[in-house]
Amino acid sequence: MSAPRTPKIPYGGDYNPEQWPEDTWDEDHRLFTRAGIDTLTVGVFSWSLTQPAPDTYDFTVLDRILDRAAAEGRQICLATGTAALPPWLAKRHPDVTRTDFEGRRHRYGQRHNFCPSSPAYRDHATAMAARLAERYADHPALLAWHINNEYGGACYCDLCAEAFREWLRDRYGGLDALNDAWWTTFWSHRYTDFAEIEPPNALTEHWRGPDHTAFQGITLDYLRFTTDALLGCFLAEKEVIRAHDQDTPVTTNFMGMFRPLDYHRWAPHLDFASWDSYPPLDAPPTWPALAHDLMRGLKDGAPFWLMEQTPSTTACRDVNPLRRPGELRLATFQAIAHGADAALYFQMRASRGACEKYHGAVIGHAGRDDTRVFGEVADLGRELETLGDATLGARTPARTALLFDWDSWWALEISDGPSRLVKYQEVVHAYYRAAREAGADVDVVPVTADLTAYDVVLAPVLHMVKGDLAQRLEAVAARGGTVLTTFLSGRVDEHDRAFLTDVPGPLAPLMGVRVDEWDARQPEFAQPVPELDSEARLVFEIVQPRGAETVATYGTDFYAGTPAVTRHEYGDGEGWYVATALDQPGVDRIIRRILARHDLIGPYADHPTVETATRVAPDGTRLLFLLNHAPDPAHLTAHTTATDLLTGKRIEEGEPLDLDPMGTAILRIQVSVVCSVRK
Repeated sequence: MSAPRTPKIPYGGDYNPEQWPEDTWDEDHRLFTRAGIDTLTVGVFSWSLTQPAPDTYDFTVLDRILDRAAAEGRQICLATGTAALPPWLAKRHPDVTRTDFEGRRHRYGQRHNFCPSSPAYRDHATAMAARLAERYADHPALLAWHINNEYGGACYCDLCAEAFREWLRDRYGGLDALNDAWWTTFWSHRYTDFAEIEPPNALTEHWRGPDHTAFQGITLDYLRFTTDALLGCFLAEKEVIRAHDQDTPVTTNFMGMFRPLDYHRWAPHLDFASWDSYPPLDAPPTWPALAHDLMRGLKDGAPFWLMEQTPSTTACRDVNPLRRPGELRLATFQAIAHGADAALYFQMRASRGACEKYHGAVIGHAGRDDTRVFGEVADLGRELETLGDATLGARTPARTALLFDWDSWWALEISDGPSRLVKYQEVVHAYYRAAREAGADVDVVPVTADLTAYDVVLAPVLHMVKGDLAQRLEAVAARGGTVLTTFLSGRVDEHDRAFLTDVPGPLAPLMGVRVDEWDARQPEFAQPVPELDSEARLVFEIVQPRGAETVATYGTDFYAGTPAVTRHEYGDGEGWYVATALDQPGVDRIIRRILARHDLIGPYADHPTVETATRVAPDGTRLLFLLNHAPDPAHLTAHTTATDLLTGKRIEEGEPLDLDPMGTAILRIQVSVVCSVRK
């Protein structure tokens, strides 16, 4: 099953009418019609309303919400409401609340406060999901099911401790395998009974927080366990929904590059991926683009839903800048360019109280329709109506893959040495950014992905190498492709044990290098890399070529003149090894050289503010998105004949092609078709 079928991009977002009297609903729907809003996500935090007491269910308000939506011709993404407990549940069953990393059992409050191993939570959450599915499965407004909301967080209670032990029994079978995996002969940790195992937290293996652990193996496994425990909660709700509704697609909203949960382990169980996009402050446009491509890659390239974005500002940060005029439109079309088949907001009407009352909304506290934000939302709604179904179901024809691996992320950042200053996301983003700014479409895929369709595979900080990955990367190069990896790659196996071979471990034959030593320095120290007119920081591996040629060298210290970047011919292709954290210009030069070898430099790569992305519709129509991220116009020359879907204007090859400040064009490429007659 895939995403819901719709005649156009679903447009709308989170709506909480239960917070308001019904005469406000009348005004809401009037404004929704003016803004082109056709899809509402409801019920996300309605558990205490729909179940006010243990044996009492009351769907009166929710009935009216759905019926009103149907009467207005709107469709509903219906949430199960299980992300925030009703107060009576925590009072009646104290074990439903979490125990934190410091060992403190929490009392009722906030949200995401449930223990995933609590039978009481599981029983009540699935009972609620089942009743909702039974009641609304055939409702004419129902478009999709939205289970829970933004899953995350960990629990360290006794229930989770016992669940962790059961998870370990299933994973390892016996204690001999577990002791070997965790290398428990170190520090006299050898276990003789599963009951001896404690969750890794501030009271056991950790100091100075969650990333400082004496035993990386146990901490790594607890991260995996937490992913699976929360996934179990999702699957329990999905199962009871499916008992009543076999046809409506089911999802939950992810959070992009969210470290606590391995979304690749969740992906097979979602009918379609969806996520909430709130980029870090001052992030370059390639940061949300990377997250979009990661979400698209969860379902083998299938389109995803943009489940939430702010129409104006967030409220959860110390400083919450306002989106400038044009930024909302640009961000929305960027999501569509990277595979979004829905564009939804948080929130439709601003809450009057509590912590999100100042979070951006389509409709503010005054309920006006003459604000700049409402005007931009309405204008975009009209454009999406004009666009219709042109982009729905379209795929990205990428020939470049970037490997994204939660296990490597976790293992790298809980490691003692060489440097805690190396951040997985930042290194991965540097290589993604270089490829995207060079005009290449990029699939962000798990390490288990089929790599046969790619000419270039980028695997920065691939700290952990599992299964047959090394052999599959070698196969990419052997048939003529290019594989790149970097410092701190090929270091450990799936249990976070060091490989008993030369660094970079299983990647060494492909890379043609050997690394015996590495130097780590404070961030203010910059090592020059003269051949790239670049600087490097943080980690400097000392490389001995074993068949590889030197592309660039270090400029100082006792290892001056030794390789910082190498290239190794392997079969008909190449393996590139970058032994240090190059600055962005250095990464850009390396990536452009690799992409040029495969003719993957885009036609507008010389325009640094213009982002390009390609989608191919189910009927074969090729769509090229051009997004100008600058506050000034971009003056391009059309590289081919095309029609802009947003304006209807035909553009001939070689003609001027101008983008407004923060402007977007969606070019439908004119493709020549050669017909043959079969006799």
